[in-house]
Amino acid sequence: MSFSDAAAYDAFMGRYSGPLAPQFADLADVSSGQRALDVGCGTGMLTGELVRRLGVESVTASDPSAAFTAAVAERFPGVDVSRAPAEELPFGEASFDAALAQLVVHFMTDPVAGLTEMRRVTKPGGVVAACVWDHAGGQGPLAAFWRAAHVLDPTVADESSLAGARQGHLAELMASAGLGEIVERTLVVDVEHPTFEEWWEPFTRGVGPAGAFVGGLSSDARAELRQICHGELGDGPFTVHAAAWAVRGRA
Repeated sequence: MSFSDAAAYDAFMGRYSGPLAPQFADLADVSSGQRALDVGCGTGMLTGELVRRLGVESVTASDPSAAFTAAVAERFPGVDVSRAPAEELPFGEASFDAALAQLVVHFMTDPVAGLTEMRRVTKPGGVVAACVWDHAGGQGPLAAFWRAAHVLDPTVADESSLAGARQGHLAELMASAGLGEIVERTLVVDVEHPTFEEWWEPFTRGVGPAGAFVGGLSSDARAELRQICHGELGDGPFTVHAAAWAVRGRA
């Protein structure tokens, strides 16, 4: 699966992660005067919200993807952007007031190690926060797609078993990483899609597990999957209601 095309990722997930970012920053109590780290920044949906609240000089971002870090550096000149995985953050201890990971934990190689690193670089008493779509509860933004995929192939591996995708799991991971005062919330976004084609096209760009599944299908199977999705969603407009598990803890 690919996370190397910034424009494709924006079209695929940015439409949902963008409106999620302000709610997530609120949960993390991000406010003027702080220094914040965006871990697994992607194309910068959360980075932009942190810049709006704190200013570029107070925001640092990191991601293992060269394409994503380049996109963030271009979009937010002045933000300190580093290419690094969450498990190996290139920052000193107690460097930030808050470290946030939006829609990242489920793609970490070792979620506990990644969250432990976030705790390490956060000042004592500072906030470490993470969120993941509710894939296990069928409330994520890709729920309709995965329902259709299961009709086409009942054995397909969806995203429901990924780290943090079920209720309570993010809190468990936070506790294992040594964080305290853990609070879990549900964050919700509603995104209107004007047409079915506007919703469907980004799935063909090879982004993430869903894109990898589509890319591995024959042309006939892909057409069948598209038809199943269209049968559920219709021509449009329609609204995707998406929920994410979100947790904050104290370093």
